[in-house]
Amino acid sequence: MHSQNLIFDADDTLWENNIYFLKAFDEFVEFLDHSRLSPAEVRAVLDEIEEVNRHIHGYGSLNFGRNMQQCYQRLCEREIRPDDLDAIMRLAERIMEQPVELIDGVPETLEYLAARHTLTLFTKGHPEEQKLKIERSGLARYFTHTAIVKEKNAPAYRDLAASRGFLPEVTWMIGNSPRSDINPALEAGLNVVFIPHRDTWVLEREPLRHGPGKLLCLDSFRQLRDFF
Repeated sequence: MHSQNLIFDADDTLWENNIYFLKAFDEFVEFLDHSRLSPAEVRAVLDEIEEVNRHIHGYGSLNFGRNMQQCYQRLCEREIRPDDLDAIMRLAERIMEQPVELIDGVPETLEYLAARHTLTLFTKGHPEEQKLKIERSGLARYFTHTAIVKEKNAPAYRDLAASRGFLPEVTWMIGNSPRSDINPALEAGLNVVFIPHRDTWVLEREPLRHGPGKLLCLDSFRQLRDFF
């Protein structure tokens, strides 16, 4: 294959991310100790809060903590104390303390691809938190460019391609999220590689949509070597 422009998502594509948010949520449910609501019902309330707040405050561990605090204030069956809200925020702060756990096959596959193609890292979230994860991952050396944006939508992909001089026909977005990686990149006219993750955040899931570009679905990150 001739040299291509390969754009990579970060969280849950290169390294584990949502598993730590799920663990914090489980601890939150235990702390809330609701007398009637199941964990799934509590999750539905939190999802509703997150859907609204992500358009206002964005993403990241601390915003997740604020969302859990808001959920607690809505559902708590006892007097709400400042210490309770502090304890909930600590659940979120511990997410940032977790080691960066690379997904199987990522380092060696990136090394292989970087020798043949132009690699770009394209992620969303809190800039400082994302920069810290990139630094701790040890993967920055494989990428010629890194961009951190508030939201990954079709205009963001068009802006990235235009700023880097990427022609759509030789440009691929690689990620796990239909909502942020696959559908908007297709809408922007790029090709995409969908690598599902079993623990993709529920708000990042949606049906795959068609676009002018190609859609390639793989089972693992290692399989990229077979196609690029």
